[in-house]
Amino acid sequence: MKSVLQRVKEAKVVVAGEVVGKIGRGVLVFLGVEKGDTPVDVEAMVKKISQLRIFPSPHGGRMDLANFEVDGEYLVVSQFTLAADLHKGNRPSFDNAAPPEEAEALYNFFVEQMSKGPCRVATGKFRAMMDVSLVNDGPVTFIL
Repeated sequence: MKSVLQRVKEAKVVVAGEVVGKIGRGVLVFLGVEKGDTPVDVEAMVKKISQLRIFPSPHGGRMDLANFEVDGEYLVVSQFTLAADLHKGNRPSFDNAAPPEEAEALYNFFVEQMSKGPCRVATGKFRAMMDVSLVNDGPVTFIL
């Protein structure tokens, strides 16, 4: 399982001209589910993301605060391309990506687990072509 986290001032997902998910200040999470990932992996990823201190302290520039401490939100977007293997040739291989049914189940479980925390969680639409827009705060981006 891989994720790319971006600290944002705002972000939204549009599918077929309709906004399906939108947040203000918070974290945009791109989530890629790979073959062999389990609910245990999801729980570990949720724990790490929800406790990650990536917001600045009001007393200085250090990253001392977690998303919940700044009343942030999460926007979770499925992104199977994170499972791409780029080692051979010029065309990505997606052999490492979990099959769509398995990936969707773990993605939904991830969203469910994130929603148990204090932060509001919005989502994209699984297996849809999505237009994702964001205002990156920093920029601050992390890969897990």
